[in-house]
Amino acid sequence: MKQDRPKALISWSSGKDSAFSLHEVRRAGEFEVVGALTTVTETFDRVSIHGVRQEILQAQLAAAGLPPRIVPIPYPCPNEIYEARMGAEVARAVREGITHIIFGDLFLTDIRAYREQKLAGTGITPVFPLWDRPTLPLAHAMIDSGLEAYLATVDLGKLPAEFAGRKFDAQLLADLPDGVDPCGENGEFHTCVVAGPIFSRPLPVTTGERVERDGYGYCDLVMESGA
Repeated sequence: MKQDRPKALISWSSGKDSAFSLHEVRRAGEFEVVGALTTVTETFDRVSIHGVRQEILQAQLAAAGLPPRIVPIPYPCPNEIYEARMGAEVARAVREGITHIIFGDLFLTDIRAYREQKLAGTGITPVFPLWDRPTLPLAHAMIDSGLEAYLATVDLGKLPAEFAGRKFDAQLLADLPDGVDPCGENGEFHTCVVAGPIFSRPLPVTTGERVERDGYGYCDLVMESGA
């Protein structure tokens, strides 16, 4: 008799790292991924930090076959509010028999330590399927897998504003300035995935208005009308 796999949530940012983590976890087959955990900023009705519209988020999760588990947070969001709302969602997951949360972190040890600390003793174990993989080969592996993404947000202190809205592809990797991580792991940029092996279909997303706010450049990605 086949043993049931442990149930897991994917920490879903709408970007390439969480998407490729899901791809790797599904290929390995160790976990049953039963939902996607995403923080959405109430003020803007968009995915926190990435600035991706909820309409695109919902389309991503439908194409990935993942029930959404939205954690609404205010803007700005004090850390105690963030931790209280995430803690409530973690407690709910435990009650439902979920034992793991999958994260797309690559090499930031302080972020990993924070996640491990906050989940310690909750009954949830964090999983880091991409941890410590060299980021240039990893970026190429993402692209080679068929994953397609746009840069939704760029840190204007590290990248020019015109990078917002560009496709995450080999040409982008070649054009990144020296010192910028190929996966943007230091916060240089954040992405929005629109196609890939985890999706049942590509998303009809196009680039819209570009804006600058609080030191970041954003490209408003929109679902094509009538699609």
